[in-house]
Amino acid sequence: MPNILIIEDDAAFCQMLQKFLTKHNYNVAISFNAPEAKSKLKESSFDLVLTDLRLPDYDGIQLITDIKQANENTQVIVMTGYAEVGTAVEAMKKGAFDYIAKPFTPDDIIKVIDKALKENLGSKKGEALSEDHNLEKKRKVTNGVSESKIVKGISEASKKLDEYVNLVAPTDMSVLVTGESGTGKEVTAKAIHDNSNRKDFNFIAVDCGAIPKELATSEFFGHIKGSFTGAFEDKIGNFEAANGGTLFLDEVGNLSYQNQIQLLRALQERKIKRIGSTKEIDVDLRIITATNEDLNDAVEKGTFREDLYHRLNEFSIHIPSLEDRFEDLILFAENFLEKANNNLNKNVKGFSDEVWDAFRAHHWPGNLRELQNVIKRAVLLTSTEEIEISALPKEVIDSNGKPESSKNFSKSDFEKDRIIKALKKTNFNKSKAAKLLQVTRKTLYNKINHYNLDL
Repeated sequence: MPNILIIEDDAAFCQMLQKFLTKHNYNVAISFNAPEAKSKLKESSFDLVLTDLRLPDYDGIQLITDIKQANENTQVIVMTGYAEVGTAVEAMKKGAFDYIAKPFTPDDIIKVIDKALKENLGSKKGEALSEDHNLEKKRKVTNGVSESKIVKGISEASKKLDEYVNLVAPTDMSVLVTGESGTGKEVTAKAIHDNSNRKDFNFIAVDCGAIPKELATSEFFGHIKGSFTGAFEDKIGNFEAANGGTLFLDEVGNLSYQNQIQLLRALQERKIKRIGSTKEIDVDLRIITATNEDLNDAVEKGTFREDLYHRLNEFSIHIPSLEDRFEDLILFAENFLEKANNNLNKNVKGFSDEVWDAFRAHHWPGNLRELQNVIKRAVLLTSTEEIEISALPKEVIDSNGKPESSKNFSKSDFEKDRIIKALKKTNFNKSKAAKLLQVTRKTLYNKINHYNLDL
């Protein structure tokens, strides 16, 4: 059972994190200040240290050096509410394995810890573990919302998405996934992997927007010990870790031009070299990329290489926004409720009618990610069997089509507004609008007549 030390001056947060990690089968010790932490590091051996970068009594960067001097094999993950690229680079130069920005979800921290501990195991077993690392099943790396199963929607947009996923999954084509932020691009990429011939190998997800350009080469291709300042041990890169499986590059448009050249070369030659090594390593993997920007525009502006764009875009899939598949709202909400219950060890049964009305009135600019976050927050705040309107954030409660200052928006006005929106969304097809509103066609006609809607 891995030993973890948490160094955090916020006692409540520290104890909450300790309790959570203990439930996930880690031995967890805590320290509220650097002197206490340094004492514990001398007394015991830790596999991993989670430390806040901003400690009131000590320099967080210096503390990383102290930890590595006590035991160079101890992995260090830095927690920071600032997430400054310069600070993160400095922390990694001093030997930190990774950093995670507050606030983070339980899933986020478990993934980063899991990655760090596996990397540590790899350095201890040396090169012999490299083969095992390539065969390790369904390992995931970092950035946010992963482990989600894809929800089979009933809307036309969702059915078209499922059709494309099933069509391209059995092939080895490179896939470019586009869509607004929060629509579930990584979930779609994972669904393609899970339905492919590579499903028994690794699915590695990498957020290109979170990698400083100075570290991108090491992240992609790995490095050997001593190849640069801060390279305290051999590191397996994402290409090598995904060998045999799928490498998912999220927000690929954020890569620097130099990193694009390196990526293109690796894709063309199917060979990589770790930094500091002369040994070429053959890689056989599938590339799936994602972006919420128009790469065609980036190509025209000269910020994204045209040859790389065509290499990545053998097949493209656009993920519809939540508004474009509004018929699936209940399916997604119920799925996120189940996940929130599991993550928070709660047993909330469902949503009140007022909550459903608020969900249907909201425009969901943050798409599925926003819906998931709203539900997770509501579950945390709910002590009864049903989520009430009071558990929702203000922006969802007030998104009824009127300014926030308008408090006299009647239920009839709200219902009429919903009917008009549904009709417009379905191009005034009353059968589809009734389905979207989850009422019978007869009820919809009665409502239209009741509100004298001249449509």
